[in-house]
Amino acid sequence: MTPLPISDLAAGYGIPDRALLRYGHDKAKIALDYLEGLPEYRERPSAPLVLVTAISPTPAGEGKTTTSIGLADGLRRLGRRPVLALREPSMGPVFGIKGGATGGGKAQLTPAQDINLHFTGDFAAIAEANNLLAAMVDNALHFTTVDLDPRSFSIRRTVDVNDRALREIVVGLGGRTGGVPRESGFDITAASQIMATFCMASSLADLRDRLARIVVGRSSQGEPVTVDDLEATGALTAVLRDALAPNLVQTLEGTPAVVHGGPFANIAHGCNSVIATRAALALGDIAITEAGFGADLGAEKFFDLVSRQTGLTPALTVVVATVRALKYHGGVELAALEGENVEAVRAGVANLRQHVRNLQEVYGQHVVVALNQFAADTPAEIEEVRAAMARLGVTVALSQHYSDGGAGAQPLARAVISALEDAGTTRPEKPRLCYEDELPLVEKALAVVQRVYHGATVSFTAAARRELLRLESEGRGHLPVCIAKTQYSFSTDPAALGAPEGFDVPIREVRLSAGAGFVVLISGSVMTMPGLPRRPSACDITVDDGGRIHGMH
Repeated sequence: MTPLPISDLAAGYGIPDRALLRYGHDKAKIALDYLEGLPEYRERPSAPLVLVTAISPTPAGEGKTTTSIGLADGLRRLGRRPVLALREPSMGPVFGIKGGATGGGKAQLTPAQDINLHFTGDFAAIAEANNLLAAMVDNALHFTTVDLDPRSFSIRRTVDVNDRALREIVVGLGGRTGGVPRESGFDITAASQIMATFCMASSLADLRDRLARIVVGRSSQGEPVTVDDLEATGALTAVLRDALAPNLVQTLEGTPAVVHGGPFANIAHGCNSVIATRAALALGDIAITEAGFGADLGAEKFFDLVSRQTGLTPALTVVVATVRALKYHGGVELAALEGENVEAVRAGVANLRQHVRNLQEVYGQHVVVALNQFAADTPAEIEEVRAAMARLGVTVALSQHYSDGGAGAQPLARAVISALEDAGTTRPEKPRLCYEDELPLVEKALAVVQRVYHGATVSFTAAARRELLRLESEGRGHLPVCIAKTQYSFSTDPAALGAPEGFDVPIREVRLSAGAGFVVLISGSVMTMPGLPRRPSACDITVDDGGRIHGMH
């Protein structure tokens, strides 16, 4: 199908031309004042929200974004009016090892290359706001206009590429003209606190308030120093003002997609902006959004961070899996995934089962499993997955959206419609959460580890425990926790596949994300500045004489 001009796409969903800020003929921003004027945007939406998550990621791939896109196209083919809400890709993974994040095959967003690269400039605005703040922090230190302990700075500069050489650096060299020398470093833009704050904001006024309370460091007496103390709130809001309007694009089949914001799913909450989700709910009769990595990270954070603050509550969660990935969790080497191996599928289903039961028992969700089907999958392997899920009362829907687009996703779309009808009046008025606000931060972490990861204990370094105590003494103990750990396992050991139990989760560092409204607990070797692999994806990308880009996956 030929993509529609963006004005025609918008008009089909009731968006007037005056509400669009076009970036060419195939992408646009939707004016915030238009969205805020819609009753469906201001009030509790009547459209159901479908959350798409997955089993623990594997090198075999699960296709979560592709499934989200295929599901939306499948629903539209069945006469519904779905709207997608998805994250913007970071150029770090695009040029690194993962590649782009606009789907694949016949279930893709368009214009995919624009979205994977600079898009409408949102990431650049977020990076510049972050770097302006870092410059103002160093300026205050240089002129001693604010009492700041340089050892306490929590704002690092950002760049949207993987660059391990920037993880730890020294800034301020050059004597009196260079500033105050100190150790620092860069984070990738998607891991910055400005990104997380931007994506949690519900309006321009809310963004301004959230930016104001970001803690940039401590005084010589240990008191928090905020963006407002630096008188930087207005400037940061100005840099981010236009970026806050959500972006409108479409799938290859012409289904609208609101693509906006992109925090990493381990160091932050891994979901598109709150504004994008609310826009999808206001514009369509079903909204589909995605939470990054497996359900132990993405879905847990959607409920315990996003739903807690916004009230946005999914009526249904779709868990994406593949037979190949289940074999991998069952102990099969990558090179041997193609042959039938029912025993390995049976063993690997433990990972899927644990994610599904968490969603049912901890978060009270109705669940559908989307089995992203490949040609090599055998009937016996598929039946093994169906039988395991039937024991949990969960439908398994096969989907062939990669090869057949929305037509191949219609079985999944029908299963989602049926599950939404079954949910009916049992849709929760407010989200069920893993823990209550009143619990101490340590007990919140333990609740996630025991109830979601199925571990046994949480251990803290002395420095991490001191920081938790300080945050609670400052009245921040009510905040939720965002645990940063590997995405490849329920545990902190990426080699512990399947459904490990009884392990410890060691927390080495605690960071306050005051603007986003949560406390980040960093475990293991999780890094906020990734490195490139031995042969990065960037090596395969070329541009022909006609300006067409090739090799971007």
